[in-house]
Amino acid sequence: MSRRHTDPRQNSAALRPGPQDPAVQALVRLSRTASGSRLSRRSLLAGAGGLGLASLLAACGTGGGTTPSGGGGESAALSAAQDLSDSEKTLRWSNWTLYLDYDDEAGTYPTLEAFKEQSGIDVSYTEDIDSNDSYFGKYQSQLSGGQDIGADIITLTDWMAARLIRLGYVQELDSANMPNTANLLENYRNVEWDSGRSRSMTWQGGFTGLAWNKQEVPQGLKTLDDLWKPELKGRVVVLDEMLDTMGLLMMADGVDIAGDWGDDEFDNALETLKGHIASGQIRQVKGNSYKEDLISGDALAVIGWSGDITQLNFENGDRWQFGLPESGGDMWADNMMVPMGATHKKNAEALIDYYYDPAVAAEVAAYVNYICPVEGAREEMEKIDPELAEDPLIFPTDEYLENVQIIRSLTPEEDTRYNQAFQQAIGN
Repeated sequence: MSRRHTDPRQNSAALRPGPQDPAVQALVRLSRTASGSRLSRRSLLAGAGGLGLASLLAACGTGGGTTPSGGGGESAALSAAQDLSDSEKTLRWSNWTLYLDYDDEAGTYPTLEAFKEQSGIDVSYTEDIDSNDSYFGKYQSQLSGGQDIGADIITLTDWMAARLIRLGYVQELDSANMPNTANLLENYRNVEWDSGRSRSMTWQGGFTGLAWNKQEVPQGLKTLDDLWKPELKGRVVVLDEMLDTMGLLMMADGVDIAGDWGDDEFDNALETLKGHIASGQIRQVKGNSYKEDLISGDALAVIGWSGDITQLNFENGDRWQFGLPESGGDMWADNMMVPMGATHKKNAEALIDYYYDPAVAAEVAAYVNYICPVEGAREEMEKIDPELAEDPLIFPTDEYLENVQIIRSLTPEEDTRYNQAFQQAIGN
């Protein structure tokens, strides 16, 4: 049995979170001094090399959002849909691919099956989020009208979560229905764009960096410039998440993306991107489906997300390596929200509460291998797989975080300009 399929419940009748280790304790000793920055998936880390775990992860998850590209101001106030949870024991959850524990042999999601049995709520789980922009674009009209988009829970990145909350597109959550959310790590609680976490709850966090086929690229990738080597022409894929790709490109130019950068720095990096697209060096600019290019061999090197590569290796024979470029990687988080048109809010809150049980959170983290936001999960992970409990991609260490930055907040004007320029550059 692979470690990703280990069920912590089969080993102990009573699993309890133990005291936090020093690294996790450091997470909770936070600085709240950066309230003017977007300190979340795209946020502040001034002088990353000199900051440790507490300084970096105090930033993660505590920032503000931006005005949507072409989005204008606040929408008219919407009313939440009638909650049918008491009479309809169903729930619809939209998420990214490879983002929930999965049993290949049974063809099921073990923790989700356990929730269904425990709660009596039938869950329709859909892996239909490929990128934040494409998902928002698909449902923007329905969201703006408070209509049901066919999902009671959606899972989007900080900056998009901030957008939906600012526009009034998601419902307020009832903390009384989610007592386990008290286990949310302190640094994620009072985000600037959702004070007190009244409309969102962190699902997972992660890193953006480089990944490559170990057999075809045996020398590995140490810098972003390694993507542009002649032997990789036409075999490179980069992300269509603007802040991920442009953040790494600017860092490769020596830009402190947490600091005072602007149009010149962005435009210089954009010219680099456009040049490599025009030359054919970059095969495609894609969302979550970039993994398909790695599996098929069409892509040998990518800008990608940390947990994806670990999961692909489990399923496809340990063929790839993930690493942060010498110039720096990016850090982010995704969040669960209930749209205004959703008709099963109480059921959604029951599921959110369930996934904040440390034992359940550890089981998910053992599969997805992203940063776990639940206090006590590391101690539970030690019972599942002690090696994973020491994995910096799940429980980051000071050493690993020395080469991570989180991009500064964009103004509404910057968000509009940069998104439009980026979309035009990638052919959208």
